[in-house]
Amino acid sequence: MARPVRDFVVRQLLPPMALQVYRGLARSWRYVVHNGHHLTDPPRNGQQIIGSFLHARCFQMLHFFSLPERGPYILMCSPSRDGDAMAYLQHKLGFRVARGSSGSGGAKGLVTLIKALREQQTLNAALSVDGSRGPRGVAQAGALLLAQKVGGVVVPFASSARHCWVYARSWDRTAIPRPFSEVHVGFGAPIAVPRGIDDVGMEALRLQLEQSMLAVHAELDRLSGFRDSEPLQVPPPRV
Repeated sequence: MARPVRDFVVRQLLPPMALQVYRGLARSWRYVVHNGHHLTDPPRNGQQIIGSFLHARCFQMLHFFSLPERGPYILMCSPSRDGDAMAYLQHKLGFRVARGSSGSGGAKGLVTLIKALREQQTLNAALSVDGSRGPRGVAQAGALLLAQKVGGVVVPFASSARHCWVYARSWDRTAIPRPFSEVHVGFGAPIAVPRGIDDVGMEALRLQLEQSMLAVHAELDRLSGFRDSEPLQVPPPRV
């Protein structure tokens, strides 16, 4: 009975409780926006936004993009048991959710995102660039491929708060702002992905996205005063 009971607690009891706690916490945060024009300019040109963020900073970003003035977004969430709880939270905050990750169901999740964005031109998407398993701070190509398929642009999303709970045991060192924190949110310049780009060009754009993400985060960390004992990026080991 241990496993069924555990599954019931994780899937049925904890998500509603976590939602109420998160809403109460997030409503106490005060956001400071930097380079917001990178977020508002692409829609004026009729291009959908493919937001890219680091997995460790997702909790700050969820509330910010759930606000009505941000417009509708679809997110990708891991199909794992832990992902069920996150998908519940995202759905209740008003997001559409596609299930998939770099480790499992990634291709299916990407197809779901492509279909949703093509069907609803006012819809934008947001993905964790370092996936659900890492390596931490290393960009993957999923957001670029999605932008290429739908004719959108990739916009780096970043956030930082000085006073955070940092979960050191998690692979990404998840950082959650404490109550009443000032949360800095910033955006990098949009990255367009040509339809006929080759593998070399795609790798160059992936590196550009990664460097932009790290640079924006580093600047926001400087402005907020956030410091961590470990670096934002942990490159994969060389083979």
